Amino acid sequence: MDLSNIKSNKDSRKTRRRVGRGIGSGLGKTAGRGHKGQKSRAGGFHKVGFEGGQMPLHRRLPKRGFTSLDNKQVKEIKLSILAQTFKEINGIDDLKNAGLVSKSIHAVKVLFDKEINTAVVIKGLSVSKNAKKAIVNAGGNID
Repeated sequence: MDLSNIKSNKDSRKTRRRVGRGIGSGLGKTAGRGHKGQKSRAGGFHKVGFEGGQMPLHRRLPKRGFTSLDNKQVKEIKLSILAQTFKEINGIDDLKNAGLVSKSIHAVKVLFDKEINTAVVIKGLSVSKNAKKAIVNAGGNID
C-alpha cells in the first residue's frame, strides 16, 4: 500500500455548491442571494452586530461588569487559625471585624487542617465533617 493509493470514501466529502450556473441548478440568476440590498452585492457584508446604523444591542444594554450578580462569595478558613484567634464565634461578622475575611464575602466554611487543643464554640458558619470531629474532640461545639 502506498500513500498515493489512498482515497477518501465516495460520500465522505460534500460536493461544493456551484452558484450562478443557470436556472436548472436551482441557484441560478441571483445565486441564492435574493434581490438587491447590501448582502446581495459582492463584498457587501458588515461587521458582526451591525444593525444598519441603529445603536447595536451590545451598546444599548447597561454594563454590569464581569461578576455574576447571583454569585455568592464563599471563603474557606482553616480550623487552626480560628482556634488561635477565637474562643467563640457568632457568625461571619466576627470574622470580618477581626480582618480574617473581606467585607464582600457572604458565606464562610471552616475546613479541617490539623488537630486543635482549645475548645471553640462556632455559631452561624458551615463546618466540614472532619472539622466537626476535631472541634468536638477538643471540647467545643457547633450551633
